[in-house]
Amino acid sequence: MRRTRRFSPRLRIVPVLGLLAALLLPLGLTFAPRATAAPAAADPVRIMPLGDSITGSPGCWRAVLWNRLRNSGYTDIDFVGTLPPQGCGQAHDGDNEGHGGELVTNVADQNLLPGRLAATRPDIVVMHFGTNDVWSSISPDRILAAYTKLVTQMRASNPDMRILVAQLIPMNPSSCAGCAQRVVDFNARIPDWARATGTERSPITVVDQWTGFSTATDTYDGVHPNASGDDKIAARWFPALTAVLDAGVPQDPGDPGGPGDPGDPAACTARFRAVSTWQGGYQGEVTVTNTSASAASGWTATVLPAGGARIGQVWNGTLTTAADGTATVTNAAWNGALAPGASATFGFVATAPATAGSPAATVTCTAKSSGA
Repeated sequence: MRRTRRFSPRLRIVPVLGLLAALLLPLGLTFAPRATAAPAAADPVRIMPLGDSITGSPGCWRAVLWNRLRNSGYTDIDFVGTLPPQGCGQAHDGDNEGHGGELVTNVADQNLLPGRLAATRPDIVVMHFGTNDVWSSISPDRILAAYTKLVTQMRASNPDMRILVAQLIPMNPSSCAGCAQRVVDFNARIPDWARATGTERSPITVVDQWTGFSTATDTYDGVHPNASGDDKIAARWFPALTAVLDAGVPQDPGDPGGPGDPGDPAACTARFRAVSTWQGGYQGEVTVTNTSASAASGWTATVLPAGGARIGQVWNGTLTTAADGTATVTNAAWNGALAPGASATFGFVATAPATAGSPAATVTCTAKSSGA
């Protein structure tokens, strides 16, 4: 600590300073008060987008997500990564860790992540990783083992790391006839992996990037997202990421209110299916699953129907609808409590224009821990 010099009470300081000031005033010199240091601002929350070319080449969903966060009031954030931005036509924080062509299994086998973590020190990792592995016919077991190693390295970097893991967007390139089904098979394994790997201190949130995403309309080559795909990817990350930001990222594991305290969000996944269709509408249902290791006392799901459809009736939940058609459904009194691995399902009826096509919807969820 900087020491302050103490003056003897026997010295007549005030008259001496007054005389000195009087002598300096004709010369145009004055004493300025010492500047007071401004209070140190809290560090922004550091978010690492992690993956392959879908994330980083150019990965314009990051720009869409960044601006949506900022426009929604989440200004104290910093996207981090060792790679620079690659355009995208809109101002954003483009730092990222999306390395084109990388396999998550290679990143794990070659221990590439620890150095990247040390250089960027993220609080949250947003990961869409494994497309190249699936394309290369690497088994789901091996890919998930790589996921586990990366999570271990993340927690070694930051024991309180918050981790969002995507179920991969669909893939259907002309050169890979089996890729579409291999993505489906791999995605089906992720919720169980997340439930087994997540902890109260470092939870894993599974974000369904597959449902409602079309390789025909949302990619330019059957793999990489176009502008429509970027919008959909950002829309699915947004509620999951804001739930983590709203819960607060701990700065000190010993502080009150740290991870594992009552109120921390439990991880969950939401999955949509169409039950029946008719001219001008359809019946759908959404299943919410608690993928965390702790019980949940309540849940909220967001449903954005595709093709201009609108949800008008819900059962087994309470409905709120935004101007853009996004439906928010909270649990009913009897189906909010979910043990680890347990699920709740709500149904709805949607009206749809004749041009809407097959029923589809973007669905996400957040859950509330039983201690809240």
